[in-house]
Amino acid sequence: MSWVSSDTRNTHDGVDLIPVDSDSDSDSDTGSNTGSDTTRRRHRPGWERGRNWMRPTGTPSPSVRESIRERLVPSYYPEFFRGAGWLLPLLITAIGGFMRFWNLGTPKQIIFDETYYAKDGWSMTVYGWEHNWSDATISDKALAGTGTGFGQNGPTNFTCDTSTGCREFVVHPPFGKWVIGAGERLWGFNPVGWRIMEALLGTLAIYILARTARRMFRSTLLGCIAGLFLAFDGLAFVMARTALLDGLLMFWVLAGFSCLVVDRDKTREKFAAWREERGYELLSAADFGPKLGLRPWRLLAGLCLGLAAATKWNGMFFCAGFAVLSVLWDMGARRAVGVRWPALATLLLDVLWAFLSLPVLMLVTFVSSYAGWFFDTGNGGGYNRFWANSNPSNFWPTWTDPFRSLWNYVDQQYIFNANDQAFHQYMSNPWSWLVMGRPVAFYYCGDPKPGVAVCPTGGAANGYSQEVLALGNPLMWWIATAGILFLFWRWIARRDWRAGAILCGIAAGILPWMHYAERTIFSFYAVAFVPFMALSATMVVGAVLGRADASPVRRSWGAATAGTIVVAVVALFMYFYPIYTGQTISYSDWSNHMWFTSWI
Repeated sequence: MSWVSSDTRNTHDGVDLIPVDSDSDSDSDTGSNTGSDTTRRRHRPGWERGRNWMRPTGTPSPSVRESIRERLVPSYYPEFFRGAGWLLPLLITAIGGFMRFWNLGTPKQIIFDETYYAKDGWSMTVYGWEHNWSDATISDKALAGTGTGFGQNGPTNFTCDTSTGCREFVVHPPFGKWVIGAGERLWGFNPVGWRIMEALLGTLAIYILARTARRMFRSTLLGCIAGLFLAFDGLAFVMARTALLDGLLMFWVLAGFSCLVVDRDKTREKFAAWREERGYELLSAADFGPKLGLRPWRLLAGLCLGLAAATKWNGMFFCAGFAVLSVLWDMGARRAVGVRWPALATLLLDVLWAFLSLPVLMLVTFVSSYAGWFFDTGNGGGYNRFWANSNPSNFWPTWTDPFRSLWNYVDQQYIFNANDQAFHQYMSNPWSWLVMGRPVAFYYCGDPKPGVAVCPTGGAANGYSQEVLALGNPLMWWIATAGILFLFWRWIARRDWRAGAILCGIAAGILPWMHYAERTIFSFYAVAFVPFMALSATMVVGAVLGRADASPVRRSWGAATAGTIVVAVVALFMYFYPIYTGQTISYSDWSNHMWFTSWI
């Protein structure tokens, strides 16, 4: 907590100065919905850094301080109209969802790595584990069919030579394939079937982000801007229309983070009530603050992050980062209410429960996602299911054999993932993801024929092109990347918890890949942290917009500039829309969209 010292400047030009909490619960320099004569101004001169809320005398300075509740759980800025905080995010979600579902079956064939997950998703619903296909020579078009020949009567015969085994070795956990398979069961074994759950969860992610940003910034306007940035980001859009695991990973990571943000508000409300009961009395050294009891939102966060890890390995890194973040939030709250030893209090009262609620629950969820592999043992069982039977242990009892088999299987998966260095023309360095240096072409057809849904083979190019390019919205990503420096300043110099939370999400999404930079990795992995890039860009736009109590001229220029940025992001998405959706355009038009040679 910081405040203006009583023996320095309590006013400046007749304006009362107000305290700034060390956990930055006061409003930041971001924008709001509307101005007000009661809004606050802050000044740097005279700040006392790093002090607790309670003064040694046991009394705050009432003339310059807000209530403890307002600083722990700040009020929202006034809304445009009643219910705007719910209705406007719903409107943005409807727009983003319409774009994601429109013409979802195009291209009407398997694209890129859908060749793995469409098949695995279907086999999960039949056997409970990934099953080999009977014909190793099945091509993409043979699997997808032509014209209207889709549905559950397609090539879904999983018969194979049982002497060589029907199980398939896969390198990712099963939950994401269960989700894809659920869509195929719902809609049939066809392009819409294997993409529909991606589109549904990609649409829900817009609403979750808009509501989460609104809670973080206390502003419906900034919440809507964050939702717009995600709705009109090309990478999030393409991944929501493609049956890969990364878009599903993004949804569960965002859901887990959002639950933790809600948990932060709920627990700080408890801290405020606890402090209000004690008035302004100075706490004893042995008073560690309230015991927080059951925290359902953090348990829900652990479940969501467990589903993220059960979808793709790197979900574990987000869980680890967010677990530390949640503990630091608890420590900041205890410090804010005057606990003399907040770190010790957090260690004794919070760390164990955070560990059980997040990493342990994540692990339980991860193992549970292999339920089909554990229990559906027909047709030989899943890959490595009975490894422990042929590798008995002198230490572990026989009832642990399924878990020993899973441990061996997971170890093989990790070894493959950590050491895969096969060359691919679209592989990229993680640093380049931040500037969209090497997007991945999921689909390209150089000789599309009018009225033909599937790209024909052979033939000369006719001057037209179709492409599905996993390219983020360049303007949004470049603003967000530049904004990382601004976030560091807000986090370190201004102690803004929101900046730290956003940086944590970005770091958990990109830094682990630096360790595996030698392996084959792709820029579309960045979709896992695209919500945090949207939040970064939103915080930059909020700073451009300016504080609600800024001068009319500053506010007008800020609103004009911020509005221009948002409109430009939407316009740029519409410009790239043809190469996000595989539309037929002239080759020269396609070439004009390739701003850099690394995009080709």
